[in-house]
Amino acid sequence: MPVYLDHAATTPILAQALAALTHELSRSGNPSSLHGSGRRARRVVEDARETIAAATGAHPSEVIFTSGGTEADNLAVKGLYWARRDADPRRRRILCSPVEHHAVLDTVEWLEKHEGAEAVWLPVDADGVVPLEAVQREIDADPAAVALITVMWANNEVGSVQPVAGIVAAAQAQGIPVHSDAVQAFGHLPVDFKASGLDTMAITGHKIGGPVGVGALLVRRDVKLTPVQHGGGQERDIRSGTLDTPAIAAFAAAAETVVGHLPEEARRLAGLREKLIAGVVRSVPEAVLRGTPDPEQHGRRLPGNAHFTFPGCEGDSLLFLLDLAGVESSTGSACTAGVPRPSHVLLAMGLSEEEARGAQRFTLGHTTTESDVDALVAALPEAYARAKKAGMAGHVSSIQTAGTQAD
Repeated sequence: MPVYLDHAATTPILAQALAALTHELSRSGNPSSLHGSGRRARRVVEDARETIAAATGAHPSEVIFTSGGTEADNLAVKGLYWARRDADPRRRRILCSPVEHHAVLDTVEWLEKHEGAEAVWLPVDADGVVPLEAVQREIDADPAAVALITVMWANNEVGSVQPVAGIVAAAQAQGIPVHSDAVQAFGHLPVDFKASGLDTMAITGHKIGGPVGVGALLVRRDVKLTPVQHGGGQERDIRSGTLDTPAIAAFAAAAETVVGHLPEEARRLAGLREKLIAGVVRSVPEAVLRGTPDPEQHGRRLPGNAHFTFPGCEGDSLLFLLDLAGVESSTGSACTAGVPRPSHVLLAMGLSEEEARGAQRFTLGHTTTESDVDALVAALPEAYARAKKAGMAGHVSSIQTAGTQAD
């Protein structure tokens, strides 16, 4: 069995989620139907909604089911922008961090190109964290023109946690809504939607041991969103479409399980993360840890994230050499039209293109053990030596799996 260290991309399904999924797949019923089977399916959906609400610190009515994090981010950013702009045409500025997942970045850029939005890219520091003073400065420049702010809870590549509470406080003073992509944070860090003060927040199933293809957007009850898609008016008329009862039930089972064991699992993963970091630095002294260090486990970094750059080699080369040695990791970089490109996150953090091309992300999850960390540390020196020998001259010709960095 390979050593799997790419849990940020997707994590293996939990037994509880698999049991819920298979149980519901054996039954039928559209939760919008009025007959017995439909009512039974509706009960399953509403029970799941209550479970996810409890796990996220939300009211059940605030849980809008989607097909995943990407749809949730699109619905939040587009829906907030359209609703705010339609209420006041001056509201066209979107304050956004440059280290967001592409589900947010590409949505903001699309709104800028097609809907008259003005994207304001907030700076980040060397760890990929947005300074609060930068947010305040952009708000103060013209608060009446700000449609929304969108900053992720924790970064999917380098693991740094953003100052969401401070950003929300600054925005609320001017009545500006804030969206956060919490896809990586939920199930790994304490996440409380109500306490956060956020207007919308995206989560998804397959990052926490649920199935792929189901997620949720948490929408505060007094927040107005313009729908992205139209149809049967399901989900508060915000997200039309027949609900996937089996996937929703499995998502809820995963959420209940991971949140129920979050403190001890976060400590376990953070301990393995620190062991991994120490082992990598010991075996490859040239490696540079990226993102906010958190050796004392204060929650400033995702507990299962360790991201490095390795000087003088291509991240894709190192990925494939580790894969040959039985260790599965990721570069964290985007792959567009078959051309590997440096991570936009690392570039925003101030790295050069050459430095960014040497990225490697190791992410841990519920199946990770100490022996997995030991296997990586044992395989890394030879893989790095071979990748460094190949140098930066050319890209690996077969890069299909580089596209699996979609988080």
